[in-house]
Amino acid sequence: MKNSKKKTMRFYLTLAGIKVLIKVLQLCGRNATHVPGRKAINICPDFLDQIDKPEFIIGITGTNGKTTVSNLIADVMQDNGYDIIDNRFGGNIDSGIASSLIKNSTMGGHMKKKYAVLEIDERMTTKIFPYVKPDILVCTNLFRDSYKRNAHSEFIAGILNQTIPSTSKLILNGEDLVSNHLAPDNDRVYFGIACEDEKTTSTNNIIKDVVACPKCGAKLNYEYIRYNHIGRAFCPNCDFGSPEMDYAVEAIDYEKRKVHIRTPKGNMEVKLLGDNITDIYNTVTTVAALEEFGLSAEAISRSFEKMKIAGTRFNCVEVKGKKLITDVAKGQNPIAVSRVCDFVRHEPGQKAVVLIVDDFYDRQDSSENIAWFFDTDFEFLNDPGIEQIIVGGFRCPDMHLRLLMAGIPEEKIVCCDKEPDTAAYVDFDKVDNVYILHDIYTTQYAKAIQKSLSEQLEKEGR
Repeated sequence: MKNSKKKTMRFYLTLAGIKVLIKVLQLCGRNATHVPGRKAINICPDFLDQIDKPEFIIGITGTNGKTTVSNLIADVMQDNGYDIIDNRFGGNIDSGIASSLIKNSTMGGHMKKKYAVLEIDERMTTKIFPYVKPDILVCTNLFRDSYKRNAHSEFIAGILNQTIPSTSKLILNGEDLVSNHLAPDNDRVYFGIACEDEKTTSTNNIIKDVVACPKCGAKLNYEYIRYNHIGRAFCPNCDFGSPEMDYAVEAIDYEKRKVHIRTPKGNMEVKLLGDNITDIYNTVTTVAALEEFGLSAEAISRSFEKMKIAGTRFNCVEVKGKKLITDVAKGQNPIAVSRVCDFVRHEPGQKAVVLIVDDFYDRQDSSENIAWFFDTDFEFLNDPGIEQIIVGGFRCPDMHLRLLMAGIPEEKIVCCDKEPDTAAYVDFDKVDNVYILHDIYTTQYAKAIQKSLSEQLEKEGR
């Protein structure tokens, strides 16, 4: 275990009390995720500093993809016999990480496990990195996120540059000119996609955050753009530009469901987990982290055969020849929602899209900010293959307006102020497949809609 500062009596009393609290919460059927850690930090402000940490920590941060990448890294390590701590059932802020460490420590605050894989919210690194220092730190990408939390990607990059430990080896997106210039003095490797096909070609996005060189202000020259500012570029006036990639996807075989990746140790082949470009990036990111950790290509590839995307993120059921698909479109995150809209328009067949992306969590304590609607590429849904768009939720009139601004014919749009009722408006005579795009906090509604549509198909005997 990593040494921590000298433990105080307050720490020992806090730890004992919180362990009792965890038992009580678990007996009540609660996961004991945020609450124990929050209580511990409130009672003992330097709790994270005093509790022992695992010997080796892999941290994963970034705007999009960090949950999937964290889960994949943890699953592969566990499949290869590593007993790890993770926070997949906790939170990615300081209280969630504190809860995970408490659950895996002795009454004396000593760590029971040698390894940890921790998802870390990029904004919360100011409260985490002074005490929990990753040996390997993955940054998937940096984009605009919720305006209330993260504002602009350069703002978050500034926070990370101030907080990333100098001892952390960085695994960075070689095609993201924001994140791949983080902490320039740290040891690092880069990952990315080095091949072109119909699913990785450029898209005409509303947002492109990196247009001018941050060093000299000249307009950057892009060799290619995958989406938004993800691509390869160089400055014609100075040395700023994209780095060479150490881990690169060189071919994607959609038929055989394989991804071919070049690594510093040679070439390898792993299972293709999903067809979205974000799935490809998540795969090569995970491979880079695991090989840098020390796993062999054979071990990674073997474990990947058992992996799949979490059902809460993407789920597909087929009923009477029609696919009913739920897909997370992270609310208040214009890049994440744009990626899903772009993915849907390229999928085969005639489609209905159910949009339920209101942010319930935000609505609890404040007024939901919908400015992100206008940074999101809903124009991608203006496609001949999309026959219906059914909008559900309190904000459906605002979304209706945004879809009309995207050029979508009004006759294709249906508004419904109650999310579960959207299922009643799907016209199966017009569509082959239904895509239910939902926020993290509307997952329960997405499942209910999928179930309702399935029952409807079975009842009609289609």
